[in-house]
Amino acid sequence: MNIIVLAIVSVAVIALVCSVMLVIASNVMAVKEDPLFPAVRECLPGANCGACGYAGCDGYAKALAAGTDKRTTLCVPGGADCAQALAGVLGLEAGAVEKRVAIVFCGGDCTRTEARMDYQGAHSCAAAKLLFGGAGACAFGCLGNGDCVAACPENAITIDKGVAVVNRDLCIGCGLCERSCPNHVIGVRPMSQKVFDRCSNPNRGKAVMDVCKAGCIGCTKCSKVCPEGAITMDHSLAQVNPTKCTACGTCVASCPTHCMSFAEPGMAPAPAKAERAEEKPAAAQ
Repeated sequence: MNIIVLAIVSVAVIALVCSVMLVIASNVMAVKEDPLFPAVRECLPGANCGACGYAGCDGYAKALAAGTDKRTTLCVPGGADCAQALAGVLGLEAGAVEKRVAIVFCGGDCTRTEARMDYQGAHSCAAAKLLFGGAGACAFGCLGNGDCVAACPENAITIDKGVAVVNRDLCIGCGLCERSCPNHVIGVRPMSQKVFDRCSNPNRGKAVMDVCKAGCIGCTKCSKVCPEGAITMDHSLAQVNPTKCTACGTCVASCPTHCMSFAEPGMAPAPAKAERAEEKPAAAQ
């Protein structure tokens, strides 16, 4: 009986000594947290997408709390509301935040292009890319296996007729889909940009038309007819300057392959300059 009591007492003493040592160690070795961090972290949405350039929301919050970064507008998913909240906590001025959305730079669905092989591998764009560049006739187009769909935290992307389609209302512009696409046909752009060249094939003319009827042939017609000079050519692909583009639709109407298109289906062209000038007096009345 004495042996049992001695064992219990010994274990209790050891436990007490260990607990004291742990308490001392926790105080001595504790990493002090910036008191601002919890308040800053509370303002962030918790998407952990990395669009801000940091390793998740915690990384961004620590940089803001420590004062090493004073930019409150880096959280794309949080938008203007998040920037305002961060500025209020940190005592800074909130800058302007423009909503950004993902755009698919490929219009080559199954009605406009064809497969060049019967791919039987893993249902993954990354895996298909490793196999001769994918199953599609165009090696630069959407692979259609849905890596972007799996990466999207908001379920804003679906595959329709072999091409990724983004729901602009659900998209938060985090860029995870952009980073997951092995062919780089997805890009995050300002919501204000209304016209795009939906093609990623850098070739020209017949080389493009042989693999896709919706590809950009580099004819430069869109850049020539644009009344605002908003379109330039980059390796035979049209690049639209959103600060100059008025979404007049001239380039869309002139494109022979219809690769120049509005960001939203059914979107109407903006009024011409003459029409807008006529509308001003009426509005003043």
